[in-house]
Amino acid sequence: MSEITNYINNDFKAIDSEDRIESVKDFFYELTFSHFPVVEHEIYIGCITADDMETFENDKKIIDYSFSFERFFARTNMIWLDILEIFAKNNTNLVPILDENNKYVGYYEIEDVVRFFNETPFIKEPGRIIIVKKGIQEYSVSQIAQIVENNDGKILGLFVSETETDRIQVTIKINIGAMNEIIQSFRRYDYEIISEHPEDNYINTLKERSKYLDKYLNI
Repeated sequence: MSEITNYINNDFKAIDSEDRIESVKDFFYELTFSHFPVVEHEIYIGCITADDMETFENDKKIIDYSFSFERFFARTNMIWLDILEIFAKNNTNLVPILDENNKYVGYYEIEDVVRFFNETPFIKEPGRIIIVKKGIQEYSVSQIAQIVENNDGKILGLFVSETETDRIQVTIKINIGAMNEIIQSFRRYDYEIISEHPEDNYINTLKERSKYLDKYLNI
């Protein structure tokens, strides 16, 4: 698997703080970036947004609107999950990248980060997905791993896919193992099974009993 830094992009140079609004508007008209980085003497000073550009006067410079800059960025040594979080928090399709001296080095596009994610074992390797829910103070990643591994399963990855006030939902990808035994083990540890599985004996038994009850009541 390649490094996330292989996706650093420099196809378009950063906007200079002295660039005129009119030329930058043309840049946004031609492309689909929601944001784009602005630099001053190669130092990143913020992002200008495509939406804001519509309201700016053509004869002014970018630096005249520095009050509107959004100042999010990633570092060259960040892992891809942290970078993905920056995309999500800032509702953007582009994230500037800075070195340890705040010098601008390029940008990530959301499509490239998603492509990188698609190459991770969580997505690429064959396996089964199970989604469980438990009290936020009661669940444990080590316990989840133990339940899966005690039933001859191997975890390819997991993440918290939803949170409520007092409960948390975890999505787990498993590549091998006895799925029914894993499911029943989770139930014994008071995990609610959110995902549906054809080999879930407990659910299959409930369905059979429900059919029997319906038939009995309709006699």
